[in-house]
Amino acid sequence: MILAAATLWGGTATVARLVFRDHHVPPLTLVEARLVIATVLLLPWMVVRNRRAFRVARQDWGYFLVLGIFGLAAVQGSYYYSISRLGVGLSILLQYLAPALIVLWEMARGRPALPRTIVAIIAALAGTALLVGGFDPGALGATPLDWAVGFASALTFAFHILYSKYGLSRYSPLTVLFYTFLIAGTLWAIVTPPWRVVAAGYPVQVWLLFLVVGIGSTLLPFALFYGGLQRLRPEQAGLLATLEPVVAVVLAWVFLGEALRSFQWLGAVLVLASTVLVSFQAPRETAITTNRL
Repeated sequence: MILAAATLWGGTATVARLVFRDHHVPPLTLVEARLVIATVLLLPWMVVRNRRAFRVARQDWGYFLVLGIFGLAAVQGSYYYSISRLGVGLSILLQYLAPALIVLWEMARGRPALPRTIVAIIAALAGTALLVGGFDPGALGATPLDWAVGFASALTFAFHILYSKYGLSRYSPLTVLFYTFLIAGTLWAIVTPPWRVVAAGYPVQVWLLFLVVGIGSTLLPFALFYGGLQRLRPEQAGLLATLEPVVAVVLAWVFLGEALRSFQWLGAVLVLASTVLVSFQAPRETAITTNRL
């Protein structure tokens, strides 16, 4: 499920780049659109199939508020801001420091990492660095704030994975999905009011692309990611998600005509090797039995 989520994220990255490049849509507008669309589509599904998934214990509302704002909303906002200031390649590399941060956090809590996990992290980081092919020269003029936000995307991604794991021990993925989408989408709707997005006068083609990103880059992959995260350790989920840049770079080569150099192929091999290493690790914990409220 994690690999399927990473494949969807990587595949729809090409669509997102088309939206930015050809239709000049601001990144945060796309972030808001994808979250709102995912929430609107998920709502009737829950009403028809599982209304009990709306139930949340009173003491857990603070948890969902923190996860929605400092988890999902922060990940999306910091990552797309980083892209606008540091470039796509460097932003991807910074964000995928998250698995290493998760392992360091687990080690600080007295859970030593397996040697295979450490090798997988090194392979994933090296592979991602080769895949992105260096960095945008414009990043040399970036401010300390720009770099801080770039590193914040890794911190918030790691936090999102770890904190989501906690929620998934108490609630079904459907519940966690809906409330994080709702809270994160509401936050960005406050930053960019929906009427301003409508007033921009985007053509039908752009709205269809928003729909594709809302489903293929948000609703489906996050549902798959949470389903996999229930059954795996956080560092395993983070490492498996590094397949995303491999898919994104290869599809950009196929559909956008972007050159793919030999060192990028090597990077893809290293990332794939890291996913194989982590996939064959014996899980240290059994699948979590969730409270399917």
